[in-house]
Amino acid sequence: MSDVFAVDLALDLSPTVPEAVLAHLRRHVEGDSADDGSGEADWPALQGADHWSLTARQEIHAELLAELVALADMLAFNAKIEGVIGQVRFYEDDISELLVNRSGTLVKMPLRAAEPNASRHVP
Repeated sequence: MSDVFAVDLALDLSPTVPEAVLAHLRRHVEGDSADDGSGEADWPALQGADHWSLTARQEIHAELLAELVALADMLAFNAKIEGVIGQVRFYEDDISELLVNRSGTLVKMPLRAAEPNASRHVP
């Protein structure tokens, strides 16, 4: 049995994201070092013309899940659009829990398997 979660995030952040949020995000993406020694970081691969885009997939241990949810909550608050921004799935499960931005608030939405007799076609 494993205690690993598969995590996917995909969202656009507002161009006005505070530097503290970006610094926190950089720490999660790059580790503890966020600059090249000059005191200023250069992140052209992550920055679009008018927003930041993030797509990440990571496997984390269960003890880091609370930190991941706190990070996703901060990102939802700074996301440019509403809707699904990611998903979390316990490694041994088949079904994910969606991470949804609702007006800057993170909502976790558990998915469930379709009932075996449920029709996929609407009459």
